[in-house]
Amino acid sequence: MRLTRYTDYSLRVLIHLALHEDRLCSIGEISHTYKISHNHLMKVVNALARDGFVETIRGRSGGMRLARPTDKITVGEVVRRTEEGFDLADCSGCLLSPACGLTGVLAEGMNAMLAVFDSYTIASLLADRATMRRLLDGQSPLSVGMR
Repeated sequence: MRLTRYTDYSLRVLIHLALHEDRLCSIGEISHTYKISHNHLMKVVNALARDGFVETIRGRSGGMRLARPTDKITVGEVVRRTEEGFDLADCSGCLLSPACGLTGVLAEGMNAMLAVFDSYTIASLLADRATMRRLLDGQSPLSVGMR
């Protein structure tokens, strides 16, 4: 399975907001930081807000922030909300599917992958906050380790 860009961008938004919990962030800021299409990011943020991951504040000094604590948002929950269909293969049209063991193996693999994703929260992805913030601020990875 390969995760879509939509899921990738959703996780990036959540990580960005988690690294900046002290303030509101804008779509423009995140778009610029990650070099992601502003329009595409608007759709991502809209869905994150609808699903209760992000809180948006309208107006001149508005922006967005996480709607829940970082330790209450699992990677698995985000993946389930942003991905469509978890069938690794289309076994429904196969002549052998009633007797084949592949369907069960694929389902077991998918369940194992989602269980791993469920074991991680947004908080657990921020092991080195200081380095991550310096990287977002535009410092090269080489200079990050020198401080």
